[in-house]
Amino acid sequence: MRTLTNISAVSYSTFRFDATLSSVHEFNSVSELHSFNTETVPVVLGEGSNTIFLQDLAAPVCRFVADSKTLTELGADHVLVHVEAGHNWHQLVSWAVEQQLWGIENLALIPGSVGAAPVQNIGAYGVELADSCLYVDFYHWQQRKVQRISAGRCRFGYRDSVFKHALAGKGVIVAVGLCLSRQPGPVLGYNGLDHLPADAAINTIFEQVIAVRSSKLPDPAVLANCGSFFKNPVIALQHYTALKSKYAAMPGFSQSDNTVKIPAAWLIEQQGFKGKHYGEVGCYKLQPLVIVNEGAGTAAQLEQLVTAVQQQVFSAYNIQLEVEVRMLNGAGQPVR
Repeated sequence: MRTLTNISAVSYSTFRFDATLSSVHEFNSVSELHSFNTETVPVVLGEGSNTIFLQDLAAPVCRFVADSKTLTELGADHVLVHVEAGHNWHQLVSWAVEQQLWGIENLALIPGSVGAAPVQNIGAYGVELADSCLYVDFYHWQQRKVQRISAGRCRFGYRDSVFKHALAGKGVIVAVGLCLSRQPGPVLGYNGLDHLPADAAINTIFEQVIAVRSSKLPDPAVLANCGSFFKNPVIALQHYTALKSKYAAMPGFSQSDNTVKIPAAWLIEQQGFKGKHYGEVGCYKLQPLVIVNEGAGTAAQLEQLVTAVQQQVFSAYNIQLEVEVRMLNGAGQPVR
């Protein structure tokens, strides 16, 4: 275990607000977790690509950084890939593509760690982590042991899971089990991939996803951001029909439960926020769903922008945008 004290948060959040973290504890094994004792519930952190520290943080930060992976054959066509939480997600996708293992190629270039992926049930281009996840290994702070949680008990939903609710603050994800296929299974229905041939190679899909994401989204290493800031809202069909009669160009994607998913980026852009800044914090000029920190942004500027976006979208469409990024106060609690 490695412990760092009174360290800048700049290296621990891709939004790079300059807060101070009181302590950061990095663990390389479950046995090291056994030896960790704290009276304060720690803030669990992966690579910081979905977390913003609004203030100096008094609570300890816990990072499980072990990153090994093992492969087990599951019959002729499938394999189980057991991956420790500290493994970088995109590197895992790249490896799977090299091995011609299908299932997560559409999730290329999503920043963050493997351990963070189940919390958000990360998704892109018609694919979610839940589609290939078999289980999640979760270390409980109180029980002091690892529990294997089957995918069915993870309660995966749209950018949601049990780790955001019943298990929030109760422990840390230490590994994920994924079922990948040796048989081709292209998912090409999403805009940006729909021009590819039905039998597109896994490498072609992987490279196209990277090209599309790179053309729309800023590299966090170059321009500080945490990716998509708001969830795409899901509204009742009746609500959507009423809005569509007023806003003919409003896009919508029908869901299986008689609801409609609306692209949050469209709502935000229609309200004039694309490229708009409050100080050095603003909506990205190419994709307004992404909020960026131009370098010296402040928590107050971010709060002002987020509030303005939510209020104007609600006023215009009676839709409440939900923040996807974890914004933490000094006690490590989410503020929205």
